Amino acid sequence: MGKENIEKYSTRYALLKSVAGFWHNNVFYRKVIVLGRENINPDDPLIFAPNHQNALMDALAVLFTHKGQPIFLARADIFKRKSIAAILYFLKILPVYRIRDGFSSLKGNDEIFLKTIDVLKNKNGLVILPEGEHVGFRRLRQLKKGICRVAFQSDEATGFSLKIKIVPVGLEFSNYSRFRQVLTVAYGKPIEVSEYFDSYKASPERALNELRSRLSNEMKGNMVHIESEEDYEAIDELRSMINGRFSDDIRFPKLFRDRILVNKVNLLKSSNPSLYERICSLSIKVKEKAKALNTDYRLLEKRKHPLGWLITGMIGIVLTFPLFIYGNIFNLTFLEIPNLQIRKIKDPQFHSSIRYGISLALAFVFLPAYLILSLFIFSSWWMGLLIFLTLPLSGLFAWNYYLQFHRIIGGFRIRSLIKRKDEEFSILRSNHTELLNLIAGLE
Repeated sequence: MGKENIEKYSTRYALLKSVAGFWHNNVFYRKVIVLGRENINPDDPLIFAPNHQNALMDALAVLFTHKGQPIFLARADIFKRKSIAAILYFLKILPVYRIRDGFSSLKGNDEIFLKTIDVLKNKNGLVILPEGEHVGFRRLRQLKKGICRVAFQSDEATGFSLKIKIVPVGLEFSNYSRFRQVLTVAYGKPIEVSEYFDSYKASPERALNELRSRLSNEMKGNMVHIESEEDYEAIDELRSMINGRFSDDIRFPKLFRDRILVNKVNLLKSSNPSLYERICSLSIKVKEKAKALNTDYRLLEKRKHPLGWLITGMIGIVLTFPLFIYGNIFNLTFLEIPNLQIRKIKDPQFHSSIRYGISLALAFVFLPAYLILSLFIFSSWWMGLLIFLTLPLSGLFAWNYYLQFHRIIGGFRIRSLIKRKDEEFSILRSNHTELLNLIAGLE
């Protein structure tokens, strides 16, 4: 599979995608919530436009929540080595040349443009991240014109017969870099490029700006968009304080709750500036004091931490400790080894991409080795297979064990702070309660 036939179906690619997708959707993330699948019509030539906040994980979010074999566009400088280029073409990635690659190299885009027409005709789906480069903020930046230009020129080159549609995609990560987080992918209603044909024929530049503006608004409607730069930290932290407990909710996903919350707070900035400033101020104060006292928002939400429940939980922790140790065979192999490489990566938005890539590569090596070892140790093959299958399950148990242990310890810590009548904790709880009440009172 090379550049010349990249749009063709590949059985080897399909096999790799199924394995990598399982690891992505079930191991790396604890839950992947997909919204708006009904907006994807496989019979239409589609261009997917996701927001770009988390490096390679943004592209993978679309790939592993979409049934087909979409083609991606990436910067051309990563294609310089032939061996690397061959791998990228196999992974269905095409290069895009920029001025920084050299003015003469821009001619290479002519060939790529013709290939994108083949992709759209074949109805693979083309994925373009219209912001260009990634930035780790929940905010949509100015879109590049490239995605609109590809759509218009592709339709124009085929006599305006393709009827291309652009699907706005909103991506939300509960945490950008950690393992076992929640990923939400929201596919918006497709934009029919044909609606802008008359405008394009009269003035291509005007049509490009109109379509770009429309796409920007539609993308914002499917993601968390925090407009304020000055108060970004405060508003972003509010999402965790108010909606953190809803991260796994599928019926009314946290993405929707966050958008409603952010919109309410944004309206306050003009309608009630003093209340807006108070909410932002409290958000920062609660964040800083919670960090200083080594507690989290879920623990703060609980008014009581019954001693009986904490003791029972600790007994359970002690009794299941051997299973926790066993589960760490899996976790240390696939979760901790990648962390050793993270320290070398300066851009934090690449951390999850590195973690995912290394953990997947380790899975290809160690899982077969663990299976062979299990079959070798146990005389009965079914017993060896059963032990092998318990490895990932015990690994997930160990992960949840770790979280539960810290919640129980946190409960004991809060009981101690309350018993000592700690002044800083009293201020924290007072600020937290006031903040919750103010948010609850917003219309």
